[in-house]
Amino acid sequence: MRFLPLLTALLVALALYAVILERDALTAFANGAAPEAEEQAAPPPVGSADGPVSVVVMSSRAAPVQSGIVLSGRTEAARKVQIRAETTGLVISEPIAKGTRIASGDTLCELAPGTREASLAEAQARLREAETQLRTSQQLAERGFSAETDTITKQAALQSAQARVEQAQTELDRLTITAPFDGLLETNTAELGELMQPGGACATLISLDPIVLVGFVPEQDIEKLTVGSPAGARLVTGQVLSGQVTFLSRSADEITRTFRVEVQVPNPDRSIRDGVTAEILIGLEGETGHLLPQSALTLNDDGILGVRTAEDGRARFMPVTLIRDDARGVWVGGLPEKADVIVVGQDFVRDGRPIIPTYREASQ
Repeated sequence: MRFLPLLTALLVALALYAVILERDALTAFANGAAPEAEEQAAPPPVGSADGPVSVVVMSSRAAPVQSGIVLSGRTEAARKVQIRAETTGLVISEPIAKGTRIASGDTLCELAPGTREASLAEAQARLREAETQLRTSQQLAERGFSAETDTITKQAALQSAQARVEQAQTELDRLTITAPFDGLLETNTAELGELMQPGGACATLISLDPIVLVGFVPEQDIEKLTVGSPAGARLVTGQVLSGQVTFLSRSADEITRTFRVEVQVPNPDRSIRDGVTAEILIGLEGETGHLLPQSALTLNDDGILGVRTAEDGRARFMPVTLIRDDARGVWVGGLPEKADVIVVGQDFVRDGRPIIPTYREASQ
């Protein structure tokens, strides 16, 4: 009699289980639908851990890259010299105003001769006397009335007289201070009546044609440059210049470890001034590269810079080297002649990951 209540409780529990936990299966059984024996395996969805990833790919071809080095620099006069006196004397010439265009050989300062003309006349008279004495001695020696040593002495006296004449003439020539080259006066010439001493400044003369652009290149870039390389510059005044490299220093600055670079630029109208700040661009030898969006660059697990390319429906990482920036993107090297570069989605794939590429036109 006790077995019947236990059986009844078990049946009630099974009924409650079927109603509560197997409600869907019970409803399907009641409607006559048979449950599937086994669910069919579905392929991994797009974007899942194992499925293909949708990416945007750009087909790029290598093209010549115009690269260069940009330096900060300034303009310098090709020649700049302070012309000084070599002797003593009062200035007897009128001063010439600064800014005056001067031709080579023009007189800048003239000094009073003092007694120098008299010294020259005396030296010339001594020379004539020495010449006469030498001729007389030679004639006597030919007749046997004079010793050979006497003739040698007269020859030495003649040479000494000639030297004194040359010295006196040179001293007179130093009284006229002339321009050594064509240029512009940067200062007024010495004032009338000023006493000049040896080393005293007569004037400062500069030559602005050609003008020289001077910059300093870092030591890691100096080997990229060669004499004759094309160069250009933009001055703070807005002037745009072009020329070529004429000098590369062989010795680095001890403090900055940079090398002096000079670029010569024609300046026939002297419109470019000395000491103007300039941004100098020196062209390098051409190379080929790919122009890509800067966002296409990525890093692999080892921290190497590169891009991901699409090859046979899978992603591949390729290291690149930066050549230079461009307004349209960045030029890189290290890729083959033609490359399908992933430009959207490259950070969500790894090497060998299946991809679904969508192609777009290249930016170049």
